[in-house]
Amino acid sequence: TVVLPMTEDHPVAPLGEYGLSKLKTEELAAEWRKRGMSISLFRPRLIIGPGRLGILEKLFKLIDWNLPVPMIGSGRNPYQFISVFDCAEAARAAWKAGVPNEAYNLGSLNPPPVKKLLGDLIRHAGSKSILLPTPGWAVKRTLDLLDLMNMPIMDPEQYLIADEECVLDVSKAERQLGWVPQYRDEDMLIAAYSEYRAKKDGHAVAAKHVPAE
Repeated sequence: TVVLPMTEDHPVAPLGEYGLSKLKTEELAAEWRKRGMSISLFRPRLIIGPGRLGILEKLFKLIDWNLPVPMIGSGRNPYQFISVFDCAEAARAAWKAGVPNEAYNLGSLNPPPVKKLLGDLIRHAGSKSILLPTPGWAVKRTLDLLDLMNMPIMDPEQYLIADEECVLDVSKAERQLGWVPQYRDEDMLIAAYSEYRAKKDGHAVAAKHVPAE
């Protein structure tokens, strides 16, 4: 049963080798906790911040070239990011709280639908790109095949949930650590695009993020 937003008690089902490595890390942490070590674990959504373009660079190129931007699925599902600055603050908050032996979800508040998130970015960029909904199942099978052929475009943990509602409940971190995310998904994505453009144009750019109100 899928419960939204997902709490830390949600059943674990890792996707791909990267997801499995995270599960193994948590299992290793559990062993060291038995030996007396205090370990706070964080489970972030897609982290955005300076120097962390990753797959977003492919998206930004399509927008720069005024090309259609395909979405996996209809784009009506929300997509949740987390700022690297909020991640750092969560680590600091856990340290101040005495490093609790707990796991904490990290994600933004009130993530918008993919269609709105990308549409706002296209308008901000002044691009003529349009959003193209696609049959999610067909795109996923194609990406599965490319992954098997060692020609991956995206990692399985990225595309397999791209058209699903995967929103983390971050209230536990607020209750136990006093941590509340400060950055909006829309602002994080636009800041990442601004960094991409500045680097492409050969300009230095300061990290500018607008905290959520």
